[in-house]
Amino acid sequence: MHKVADVEVAKNIMDANAKLAHKNLHHLEDHDIFCIDFVGAIGSGKTALIEDIIDNVDEKIGVLAGDIISDFDADRIKSHNAPVVGLNTGTECHLDAHLVSHGLGDLPLDDIDYLFIENVGNLICPVDFELGSHMRIVVVSVTEGDDTVEKHPYIFQGSDLIIINKIDLADAVGASVDKMVADAKKLNPDVKVITTSLKEGIGLDEVIKAIEEHKAHIEHHHHHD
Repeated sequence: MHKVADVEVAKNIMDANAKLAHKNLHHLEDHDIFCIDFVGAIGSGKTALIEDIIDNVDEKIGVLAGDIISDFDADRIKSHNAPVVGLNTGTECHLDAHLVSHGLGDLPLDDIDYLFIENVGNLICPVDFELGSHMRIVVVSVTEGDDTVEKHPYIFQGSDLIIINKIDLADAVGASVDKMVADAKKLNPDVKVITTSLKEGIGLDEVIKAIEEHKAHIEHHHHHD
């Protein structure tokens, strides 16, 4: 009997979260902020990607970090003059809209153009939890194994940009980048898949361009509503 109740509870949580995510989005749009949710396992290179983007764009970026961000990471981001707020997820393996709404209160929203949310290092838990972002980017490293993409279909289907990172290590770990790209395209044919090696500076420009294109696309649609 209790199974039905569990499903009800889960549905109520999701509904409440989606409502709050919507509110977060409006709050961000009132401040003309474009928000990106970065998902990916620990070690995928999410933090490095965020830092590299901050270093290579002129816009002001704020960061909400849901991963157990070390002081080292936080200081690195702060050293780029980007305000960073850590969100403590406690035992949860994903961020939710409620935590994000709290984080927004701690950021100088009038002074930032972009908000980057670094989700918790996990490819399963964040799937259903909207945060109020305009875009979700999933980052996966070849070191996670070239079957990682096909094993986590939902996160790749629900993302707006897919990044296969650390391609410089593919041979060393015996991973096929082509397979990962093909798996990603099969799961999400409409979405751009970019292969990167942040260490060697490969693919970063493409990522920044894809973000700018997605932003322009969304703003274009907004003006026509």
